[in-house]
Amino acid sequence: MGFQERTRFGRLGRSAVPAALTVLLLAGCQGVGSGSDDPAQGAEPSTSASATTGAPAQEGTLPGVPSADDARAELAELKVAPHGSMSGYSRDKFPHWEEQGDNCTTREAVLKRDGKDVKTDDECRAVSGNWVSIYDGEKFTDSGDLDIDHTVPLANAWRSGADQWTQEQRKTFANDLKHPQLLSVSAHSNRSKGDQGPDEWQPDAKDYWCTYARSWVSVKSTYELTVTDAEKAELTTMLGTCSA
Repeated sequence: MGFQERTRFGRLGRSAVPAALTVLLLAGCQGVGSGSDDPAQGAEPSTSASATTGAPAQEGTLPGVPSADDARAELAELKVAPHGSMSGYSRDKFPHWEEQGDNCTTREAVLKRDGKDVKTDDECRAVSGNWVSIYDGEKFTDSGDLDIDHTVPLANAWRSGADQWTQEQRKTFANDLKHPQLLSVSAHSNRSKGDQGPDEWQPDAKDYWCTYARSWVSVKSTYELTVTDAEKAELTTMLGTCSA
């Protein structure tokens, strides 16, 4: 049992997913880091003076965000089931951050993609730039103050179907640059979210709720993960905030 990736052109079989994703990841790194239960570099939440409050960004640079109508249709098709067991779960079973070529990792690719005026050193580390955390509107000029969030946290994925995947499939999920699964956010919002679903945690920036729900549904649909009754109800409410 495992996911088969959905695309606009149908489904990709398991063997096609890693190859297709590799091409996209390499392109993203040249054109452009951890799940919400997986803080970047193990740092504590930042109180750096580089963070200031500002208007939250909207969809930003997130790839593959569906329209509200498409997200509602996808949500209706998701299997509803209680959370599965966390038995056997480990972040190590979702290998990240993957090397993307040119000394870049997935984390660095996301930072470069999400920021403005980003400059990197010879090791692809972002040494300067400007970022806005779309969960709370905080602004940053130091990439070290940012976490890379998994829209659907690794632990949430585990208990909604990823426990049945292969290690390679979980690696694909943890490093997905094709779908709206990875984004740069403030350490505070990332730690606040943890591994909670939308029925337990919502972004402080309420004008981001529409995009958040669309992104969450898209990822769960792509990877054929289940949702709980409470999760589905809250996603329906959040999708209700979308403009007509």
